Amino acid sequence: MHMKKISASKIEYTVRKLCVRANTLLRPDILRALKKARRVETHKTSKRILGILLENARIAKKEKRAICQDTGFVSVYVELGQDVRITGGGLTEAVNRGVMRAYKDAFLRKSVVKSPLLRENTATNTPSMIHTEIVKGDKLNITVLPKGVGSENKSALKMLKPTEGEKEIISFVLEVVGEAGPDACPPYILGIGLGGMFDKAPFLAKKALTLSISRPNPKRHLRKLENAILKGVNKLGIGPMGFGATTTCLGVRILEYPTHIGGLPVAVNIGCHATRSAGKSI
Repeated sequence: MHMKKISASKIEYTVRKLCVRANTLLRPDILRALKKARRVETHKTSKRILGILLENARIAKKEKRAICQDTGFVSVYVELGQDVRITGGGLTEAVNRGVMRAYKDAFLRKSVVKSPLLRENTATNTPSMIHTEIVKGDKLNITVLPKGVGSENKSALKMLKPTEGEKEIISFVLEVVGEAGPDACPPYILGIGLGGMFDKAPFLAKKALTLSISRPNPKRHLRKLENAILKGVNKLGIGPMGFGATTTCLGVRILEYPTHIGGLPVAVNIGCHATRSAGKSI
């Protein structure tokens, strides 16, 4: 069987480039959504705030500086083709070296501590959180998501009853966003995970934030639910950075997974106006 060889050094280089790109270039789909929101927003102050957010993104791109001072804890989603052989080192080590180099070379804030209790900074923004999936083929797909803690702290998980459904899911999402208010830097991107068990739903919710908000969900029932949630959230009146009006959320993405007959796990991962991710196939 033919095995495609990919060097650990190439993985390291790719991760480094992706981390810098994600932190300094606002995603095109989010940029378009912000521009559209500014065009249609009628609230004078909120319209001005949206303009400031766009100006911030422009300056970050021009000067190659971080979009936000919180450059996050890096989640790395790896789709490893089963016909790929990594040479010259291990996957985990290569990914973490790439993150380390990016945060050093681009002068990005290092926010990872060794222990949740002892709070000593690792000074490298590593380790990252690596999620690896074995897939068919001879490609290695890497997506990085440097997630800030301001929005992460407002995220939530709830184990709904199997007799509950869309109405209760929407109610829970509105409750989570309502409690977040302006504290997670709206307008938001919402990643929602449905199904699996206690551990799977939050994973899906965060991974959903890497999906473009410009592309419709391929599953009709999820597309319908995304639209209902988006409409409901934008009626909360939180608005850009908490200044009110109709633009509280720019987009909603949902991922689902089979679950137990007795459960309905629902997780909401809030992404701020500068939700950052970047991906590449090698």
